[in-house]
Amino acid sequence: MATRKPKDVLALLKEQHKEVDELMESLESSRSASKRKSLFEQLADRLAAHATMEEKIFYPAVKAKKTEEMLLESTEEHLSVKRVLADMLSLDVDDDRFDAKLSVLKEQVSHHAHKEEEKVLFPKVREMMSKEELQELGVKCEALFTELLRRSPRKNVPSETEHAASV
Repeated sequence: MATRKPKDVLALLKEQHKEVDELMESLESSRSASKRKSLFEQLADRLAAHATMEEKIFYPAVKAKKTEEMLLESTEEHLSVKRVLADMLSLDVDDDRFDAKLSVLKEQVSHHAHKEEEKVLFPKVREMMSKEELQELGVKCEALFTELLRRSPRKNVPSETEHAASV
């Protein structure tokens, strides 16, 4: 049995961004209330676990003079996403406001993940860290993400909407 090569943290994060995008697309196109509820719970858990993993492991590990301002902005973007998610968690998936909030969430997540992190932050991080460091960070991030998903992390979101996480 071959051991799997550890994922570089940037590849892991991009993969998680893609999974979230796909869940949002499925949620937008689904008409079944039970399917929408299940998809939303998966989406909310993944977003909550991803944000926590970035705030606890990734951001502190990549904090440097050339990334600090961007990391502060990123934690503010996470806060904004958590606030929309908390609102959505209090609604039924068939409520008209749910779809409006889903559109806002999709825009915020897309901007944060693709325009800010993937296009600006990740290239800086790749310059700062060795391949081995990126893989080691990937292992740590993946382990925390997996652990968090076991605990329905969406349930913590409403209590995480007052202040941005510190970097």
